[in-house]
Amino acid sequence: MTRLIKRYGSRKLYDTEESRYVSLDEIASWIREGQEIKVVDNKTSADVTVQTLTQIISEEGRQGRSLLSTDLLHDLIRAGEQAVSTGVEQLQNRVDSLLKASVNRLAPVRRVREEMARLQERLLELETTLGEIERVRSGEVAEPERTAAPGNEPDAPASEA
Repeated sequence: MTRLIKRYGSRKLYDTEESRYVSLDEIASWIREGQEIKVVDNKTSADVTVQTLTQIISEEGRQGRSLLSTDLLHDLIRAGEQAVSTGVEQLQNRVDSLLKASVNRLAPVRRVREEMARLQERLLELETTLGEIERVRSGEVAEPERTAAPGNEPDAPASEA
């Protein structure tokens, strides 16, 4: 569901869902959490979502918190109206791929992913072993013969000389 925000002449933003004024930072946070928003001018009912989102990007850039690369911003400016006509989906795919590439460059993240893959393999091995133990206990399969490790053989009776 799209969250409706009303923008007043004083540039205040009012969230109709929570019935309170909100900041651009709060709206940016909601968007990062996956919410869709729509911002309308309270007086004219005109959709001003694009202007508000652009303002969020601009503010974050001024504060040095922008995740957008210079290349992406250049592409946005070059594409201009063409980006809108060909669809936001292409732009979103580009942002996703740039973000994934940036995350993959982070060595700690790469190491964590590798460790997670090893843990998943080990968990699968453990689940298989537990399944085999359960089948043996339930009598579905015979218990495999155990062989004594070298040096752990049972003592043989001593031969009398």
